Amino acid sequence: MLQDLPVMLNGYRLMITEAPAVKTREAEDGTVSPVVDRLSGETQYVVTVFAKPVPVEGRRPGKGEEIRVNLPGDPGDKFGEGMYVELVNAVVNTYEIPDRVDPRKIASAGLWFKASGLKPVRAVREAA
Repeated sequence: MLQDLPVMLNGYRLMITEAPAVKTREAEDGTVSPVVDRLSGETQYVVTVFAKPVPVEGRRPGKGEEIRVNLPGDPGDKFGEGMYVELVNAVVNTYEIPDRVDPRKIASAGLWFKASGLKPVRAVREAA
């Protein structure tokens, strides 16, 4: 599996749609606990951003997509919904879950984003 592939998002505007919050995990018994980094011992956070392509003249505007981004710690309370941000050191990771019946097959696969932090950016006016 590919890990920590650098991601260039300079062709997108990123707007926070869910403010940073503690990342949690639910155990089989239903208890919920915060996710803690194994190396640093810090509680991890997650932020949801809407990634919309920057308009390019002569091209049809893209729709965009919401993505969740893991953060290594609390980015602070200055980041709220509706705010435009840049991801610091953004990377993407892939995962595969083998099929329970035939482990040679892949039952599920996907990717997840992480960044070392958030940086506020000025809001850019939407193209008419």
